[in-house]
Amino acid sequence: MIVNCSMPVRPLGWPALRSEVTVKRTTTLLWLLAGGLFLALAGVAAYKVWPVLHPELVAEAPLDPDCDLRAGPCTDTLPGGGRIRFGIEPRDIPVIQPLRFQVQVDGIDAREVEVDLQGVDMNMGYNRPRLSAAGNGRFEGEAVIPVCVRDAMEWEARVLVHTGDGVVAAPFRFITVKPGVSLGKQ
Repeated sequence: MIVNCSMPVRPLGWPALRSEVTVKRTTTLLWLLAGGLFLALAGVAAYKVWPVLHPELVAEAPLDPDCDLRAGPCTDTLPGGGRIRFGIEPRDIPVIQPLRFQVQVDGIDAREVEVDLQGVDMNMGYNRPRLSAAGNGRFEGEAVIPVCVRDAMEWEARVLVHTGDGVVAAPFRFITVKPGVSLGKQ
């Protein structure tokens, strides 16, 4: 009796083994389905997070180039009326130390206030503390500004005031410096 060892031995009635082409097609299809599912989930996540990161504004105050938060609080006036006053303590605005924010709103029915901190020319991540109501249109809170690789960094504190009509904003700019570096060295 001659036995051919190159042929697989299967009991009678078993289905034929899948061909290599069928296995590759199945694997490719599974990878495509997994990729499609990932893209769908990423799209839903982006859709849900977008309004949080980029709130739709009903009004925005112009940037005041003469504002110096190191000298004291600054006030912005909204185009339709209302004022937003913003201050930071300590006034030297140190990095990697707690900062106290104070916001005073006048002529605005504020329900909630947040301060969106962003690097002007460098993305420094999401940093948007929600301030607590202190009564009479005053809101207070704390945040920490991260240190940057640069000696000096320009920031924009965008005060977001949530009202019954939507979100109004007022931008305020300031500069931070690394510990041990003087602001005059820029």
